[in-house]
Amino acid sequence: MKKVAALLLVTMAAGLFAWSAPARAYNEQQELVDKALLSIKKITARTDINNFVKQYLRQAKGVLVIPALLKAGFIVGGEGGSGVLLAKGKSGEWSYPAFYTMGAASIGIQFGGQVSETMLIIMTSKGLNSIISNKVTLGGELNAAVGPYGVGIEGATSTALGADIITYSVGKGAFLGGGLEGSVIEKRDSLNQGYYKDPQATPEAIVLQGRYKNADADRLRDTLANFK
Repeated sequence: MKKVAALLLVTMAAGLFAWSAPARAYNEQQELVDKALLSIKKITARTDINNFVKQYLRQAKGVLVIPALLKAGFIVGGEGGSGVLLAKGKSGEWSYPAFYTMGAASIGIQFGGQVSETMLIIMTSKGLNSIISNKVTLGGELNAAVGPYGVGIEGATSTALGADIITYSVGKGAFLGGGLEGSVIEKRDSLNQGYYKDPQATPEAIVLQGRYKNADADRLRDTLANFK
């Protein structure tokens, strides 16, 4: 059954890839960077959650943005999507992006599908280092909390207390909350190496050491730098 769930997840991800791809030839990495930029702008513009998201981004160690997280199921369900990880340095400057995938499979009575734009705001050094160093599971190695909305900033601060990651998801015009427990986050080596044109371009070298640059990601970095 686990193999069936994994196969379904791959099939869904492939379907999403085909659904979102434009007719023209494109660079997958740059498309993810550009869509991540749009997702950040959309999420931080929402009046119901923007104060909390901006507050967390000011305090964040990093952020993982999944522009299109597909969640679907018929008895066997799953979710999956690719995105970009950036870290904030001590000077407040954001790194260039590294490419990651996030997915999960589940078994149970479930129907339908949903595509959401998801932001994982990384609040601790443990959270950032774990994602960069290993394949990690939300709710397993990392403590994840659903970002609050409709309450004061004081409530937001208390919710973040002890959480490695604060999650926000938006789909079809609505704030969806969380529901990412059990999701696995894993680096995409081929995309990282291709975007920076170097087989040694690891997430650690890109995000923590700052050894790689790609000017096509500067708009994304500049947008995050606005949250001070």
